Amino acid sequence: MDTELYQEVILQNSKRPKNFGPLEGATHSAEGRNASCGDELQVQLIVNNDIIQQIKFTSSACAICTASASLMTGAVKGLPSSQALQICSKFRKMVVEGAPPEALSETLKVLAGVHQFPPRVKCATLPWETLSTALHSPPS
Repeated sequence: MDTELYQEVILQNSKRPKNFGPLEGATHSAEGRNASCGDELQVQLIVNNDIIQQIKFTSSACAICTASASLMTGAVKGLPSSQALQICSKFRKMVVEGAPPEALSETLKVLAGVHQFPPRVKCATLPWETLSTALHSPPS
């Protein structure tokens, strides 16, 4: 893995996160918190006919968590909920278990290296767990 690319992608997405800010008219939302480091995150979605039409997040979080959330929003926007949940599962296996990042976009694969830093794993997975919670919650 190219560690320079990893650092560049993390820095770009943490300094200028995509889809950051509140989402008016959200149909689904959830809040996530990492008690060990203090990261806090809210994911809001507009889901119509089981398709994620729009997704945004707000956070007070570290660079890894913010970058992961930014990359996540780009990866799942426009997908059916079931497909987004499959990506959540594959991402978690990659980061937590060190599983090969097959079937994930090249952009998401840059976070595979987080597996080597156990204290940072929760930072990378928090947005994905929060997305899963939001998708499993009843519409607002």
